[in-house]
Amino acid sequence: MAQADDRPGERESATGRPETGRPETGRPETGRPETGRPDHKPETQKKPSPFSNPLVLLGIGVVVVIVLVSGLLWWLEARRWESTDDAYVDGHIVRLAPQVSGVVVKVYVTDNARVVAGQPIVDIDPATFSAQYKQAAAQAAQSEAQIGQQEAQVTAAKATYAQALADATAAAAQAQQAADDLARYRHLRAIAAPAVSAQQFDQALQTARNTAAQHQSALKKAQNAAAQVTAAEAQIKASEAQHAASQAQAQQTRITLGYARIVSPLDGHVANLNIAPGGFVQPGQELMAIVPDNLWITANYKETQLDLMRVGQRADVRIDACSGAPVRAHVDSIQRGAGQAFALLPPQNATGNFVKVVQRVPVKIVFDRLPEDCPIGPGMSAAPRVLVRP
Repeated sequence: MAQADDRPGERESATGRPETGRPETGRPETGRPETGRPDHKPETQKKPSPFSNPLVLLGIGVVVVIVLVSGLLWWLEARRWESTDDAYVDGHIVRLAPQVSGVVVKVYVTDNARVVAGQPIVDIDPATFSAQYKQAAAQAAQSEAQIGQQEAQVTAAKATYAQALADATAAAAQAQQAADDLARYRHLRAIAAPAVSAQQFDQALQTARNTAAQHQSALKKAQNAAAQVTAAEAQIKASEAQHAASQAQAQQTRITLGYARIVSPLDGHVANLNIAPGGFVQPGQELMAIVPDNLWITANYKETQLDLMRVGQRADVRIDACSGAPVRAHVDSIQRGAGQAFALLPPQNATGNFVKVVQRVPVKIVFDRLPEDCPIGPGMSAAPRVLVRP
């Protein structure tokens, strides 16, 4: 067995090569492992912090200043406006319904068609109403002819009355003459009885009586003629009243005939069309709706947003259906009361468990001009904002 070498600093490795306590000749004295070995990992150097770079700090400062200035400018601009997204397009929708019953013979419009005031929309079969109008018109013409005939009768009655008055006047003259003759005979007979024979006196007396009776008869005829004139005139008044009634009936049937054609009451667009030719309609049955051109925005603002809001202030409205620029508008009116006050069952706050909630108040915002390239209608969502601070 070989004897171990007891020299300090040397020992034999497992491979048989001697190892010493100091590095071999040619190795670096730093104690670092040789770079040529495969398990060598170089030591990473510590990088300086980026915040130590003055340019980085300057950039951060510039960004902070820009953000602060932008936030200040945004706040200064935002405080001038009061906005809400609880808003929608509103308008008075007109729902058309017939006033008479009948069969629809023609429909002049289609869904979503543009209509103008007075434009024909629906025709109902007018045959029945036309016959009723012709009958009423004929009755009115007949009553008018009767009035003409009765006026002629009045003229004749007046002529008869005039003739009767003339006859009565002549009879009165004859009766007066006969009465005067009888008075002279009586006077002569009283003065000198032989001067007047009994036959002459009896004849004068008979003539006076006859002429007086004729005078009374003529007066009665005149009175009768006057009564006939009065009756004829009264008949004319009755016929005129009947004629007025027949004219009113004719006018009513003419109006009813006009109801057979339904026209648009205003400018707008057809919506919810639910009628076709051949259908039977009844009074009050909804045929369609017309969305008018006069539209506005109903914006439900919080009551805390109304402090600076006034009528006439400018408003910009963004409509969800329109992707263009905001539509210019203005505040038209502010409702005097919160929306919940007009509910079917208003809240009762006297129960002892009241919780204050910020209420919404409807504000009417009217368009200065409707957008031509965007179809808008009642119920569409909108987001208005009102300029409350110049």
